[in-house]
Amino acid sequence: MDRRRFLASMLLTTLLAACGKRGGFAAVPRGALVLAFGDSVTYGTGAAQGEDWPSLLAGETGWEIVNAGVPGDTAQAGKARIQELLDEHRPALVIVEIGGNDFIRRRSRAEVAEDVRSIIRAVKQAGAQLVLVAVPELSLLGAVAGKPSDAPLYAELARAEGVPLVADVFSGVLGQPALRADRIHPNAAGYRRMASGILEALRELGLAQ
Repeated sequence: MDRRRFLASMLLTTLLAACGKRGGFAAVPRGALVLAFGDSVTYGTGAAQGEDWPSLLAGETGWEIVNAGVPGDTAQAGKARIQELLDEHRPALVIVEIGGNDFIRRRSRAEVAEDVRSIIRAVKQAGAQLVLVAVPELSLLGAVAGKPSDAPLYAELARAEGVPLVADVFSGVLGQPALRADRIHPNAAGYRRMASGILEALRELGLAQ
């Protein structure tokens, strides 16, 4: 187990222990409404309609998943649109994947972290459960090695805000050329891998069957 995977495992263990039971979260029943909130990677850019990870996850869980992915969206813009979506849909669970476009625009880590924190807190205030999906950071070393890694701010936010983190899934997909449509988007196979990784994490948390 590499260091990043070990740290992610330790974070998940800490969150589960703090809640006092397996997962410590209310299971989301079939038919429940779930909001997938993010950018083009949530929208499904790079694959055909229905091959995005929210659609695939809906098929596996029986949830009604609203795909609120907007190509080009940033955490900065996302914090301005999350409340309207929460008010409209009143989701049981929100899965947040956002921040990649902020990194592309070279916004500071601190700025991105605060915007994602605002999104997390809006979801909490609405009474929905939340799962955060870590996004790879821009890294010359990672680009050269072909092994992108999660931006550390996601683990830091998950720990500080007490929310579960899906670590290494998105990064793992982009690290395999056969799973991506381009440098920043998965292809159909990549989205299947993302859906599988997210579902595995949700099951470990007790949120999904």
